[in-house]
Amino acid sequence: MKKQQHIFNPTKHQIKNSNIAKSLKVLQLSTYEEFYTWSDLNREDFWKHAAQTIGIKYNKEPKEFLNLEDGIEEAHWLKGARINIIESCFNAPPEQPAIIFQTSPDSHPENISYKDLLNLSNRVANGLREKGLKPKDAIAIDMPITVEAVAIYLGSIMAGIQVVTVADSFTPDEIKTRLNITSPKFVFTVDSYMRSNKSIQLYNKIKEAGNYTSVVIQESSEKLKNGDISWQVFLSDTDSCSYHYADPEDTITILFSSGTTGNPKAIPWNHTTPVKSASDGYYHHDIQPGNVICWPTNLGWMMGPWLVFATLINKGTIALYYDSPLSKDFGKFIENAKVNMLGVVPSLVRAWRNSGCMENLDWSAIKCFSSTGECSNPSDMEYLMKLAGNKPVIEYCGGTETGGGYITGTIVQKAIPATFSTPALGGGFKILNENNQEDTVGEVFLVPPIMGLSITLLNKNHHEEYYEGCPKLKGITLRRHGDQIEKLNDGYFKAQGRVDDSMNLGGIKVSSTQIEETLNKLDFIRECAAIGVPPEGGGPDQLVICIVPENKIPLEDALNQTRNCVRTKINPLFKVAECHYFESLPRTASNKVMRRKLRSELGSK
Repeated sequence: MKKQQHIFNPTKHQIKNSNIAKSLKVLQLSTYEEFYTWSDLNREDFWKHAAQTIGIKYNKEPKEFLNLEDGIEEAHWLKGARINIIESCFNAPPEQPAIIFQTSPDSHPENISYKDLLNLSNRVANGLREKGLKPKDAIAIDMPITVEAVAIYLGSIMAGIQVVTVADSFTPDEIKTRLNITSPKFVFTVDSYMRSNKSIQLYNKIKEAGNYTSVVIQESSEKLKNGDISWQVFLSDTDSCSYHYADPEDTITILFSSGTTGNPKAIPWNHTTPVKSASDGYYHHDIQPGNVICWPTNLGWMMGPWLVFATLINKGTIALYYDSPLSKDFGKFIENAKVNMLGVVPSLVRAWRNSGCMENLDWSAIKCFSSTGECSNPSDMEYLMKLAGNKPVIEYCGGTETGGGYITGTIVQKAIPATFSTPALGGGFKILNENNQEDTVGEVFLVPPIMGLSITLLNKNHHEEYYEGCPKLKGITLRRHGDQIEKLNDGYFKAQGRVDDSMNLGGIKVSSTQIEETLNKLDFIRECAAIGVPPEGGGPDQLVICIVPENKIPLEDALNQTRNCVRTKINPLFKVAECHYFESLPRTASNKVMRRKLRSELGSK
């Protein structure tokens, strides 16, 4: 007999007190379904309503909220406005906690108020100005997400400085690639930090990456290299500061996405992108004033900036735990900080389930979870729901190029584990099969304009990446995204992974090409294909390497060598699960490796 799937059904009280219900009342609509349909058909009106509702501030009001004079591909939002989005991050009462943080497993939660966070951010902005940086110059942040990292991020944008965000897990080669693309004036980092009782020497990685001028937050008395300065020397003594008001399309952040090629795409966020993040936080995650939001992440991944903007613009409190989220100590932090919304990647939940470390804790303050980064396993998500006494999991899928999600859920609809209940408000998508016809299973194509969608790339052709070769559907311009989605009989949706050659490994998107180019340098490999294969029973992809050998060595040795190469040359968080030998790789007529065929073949074994 098939096991009955666990479903969360919202109560009338939960629906009545939701942010969605507030907009329904203002707009004189009756149901969420009516609200979504209205938001899809009236994009400009929806985003104008959303921006007003979440309290976006302008130095000069926009003349046009949406301008399409350059076509759908280059939609201009907030045309004619002058804005600094950081101003909208400080609408909460000054004494309210802006961040609750815990620095180590044996310490206690502390907090910093909105007033004190603003003062620290002002000192950063003034420090940059005193060092001679001007608007549109760039700095980089390569460090864990801490109070200081958030202040550096906010203060830099406040001063008109572009922030390049780099994940602290990257190898020196990966750091160098990103810094060379963006040429930052300073790299903000820490000398070291602890994770699971292990000291990570991050400053040494920055030095190995190249000769970049660093601002270093120091725990030790280690001497800095010539030209580098300590955090305390960098900080200005002046804690009041004026905002640099800019064109809404001026870049505030540069993030990176692997895409489907070996080189990372450098993706600019501008002052309009956080409106998308904050809108998704307000409507789909129901972030309300005073809510405490925790999402173990990093500023180098889009969910780091998302967490900052979605929480602060909505007058919430960010919860930061400085150590690993894999232990019960993290669970205790969630309990003690009274976290209301907890974000995860599915592999994290699977680890909790395997260890049982989060059981018998008081997570009653949680009103919802959110899951992103990779396909979810229903039984893992059901387990997560039960950890907080039957709270919904808002599945959330989007990308760096979208500023948030294109498909997600709400707390006013039933929540079925590992499924999505709705396209994100203010946007839409089409599911097309291989014949470019609408279908219930196929590739996702976004329907612009949607606030938050990228309109440029620093190091690639934006049109070629997202629009060239896309089908037209009844005259509608479609934008390539790369996910495969199935629409279920009940109208809900289920993720089917990527249709292109990139993978999500532990919530981090990486291209097959990037891995293959690195592994092909090993002596025993003639050529290889890197694929993501879901384990039996579903869940996050496992990295599998298909090898055409130059010199056949035992598979165990091949596995050890490829694991070591991926860990040291690409990302220590990526683990090769299996290696397989092939006489040749299957290819198309145009000589492209058929990774989908390999996935199908190995996934059926």
